[in-house]
Amino acid sequence: MAPPKHKTGGRVTPKGTKPGRLPTADSPPSIRGTTRAGEVAASSRYTPPVPLSAKESPRWVPTLMIAFLVLGALIIMARYLLNDQVGNWLVFAGLGFILAGLYTATKWH
Repeated sequence: MAPPKHKTGGRVTPKGTKPGRLPTADSPPSIRGTTRAGEVAASSRYTPPVPLSAKESPRWVPTLMIAFLVLGALIIMARYLLNDQVGNWLVFAGLGFILAGLYTATKWH
């Protein structure tokens, strides 16, 4: 039987700590997660939560997105329905507006 393979990964908690036990003030700085005078060490894993106001898009973002998409579709349809002698630049302009609408859609939260 083959020996078990070494699993990748490693220690999540600093060396010298045990599960369920918080580091104390007399612990070494590497275990406490601070370097000097209350500074947080670079290895700190805490990430503060994002406020709800930062997650919400302004009201004009979805409006602008829909306007770009509809305008692009109308320009492309107008090229084929109204005038066939203009050339392909109307198709490219319509596709540009549609791409602008898709880009705006990525900014909507």
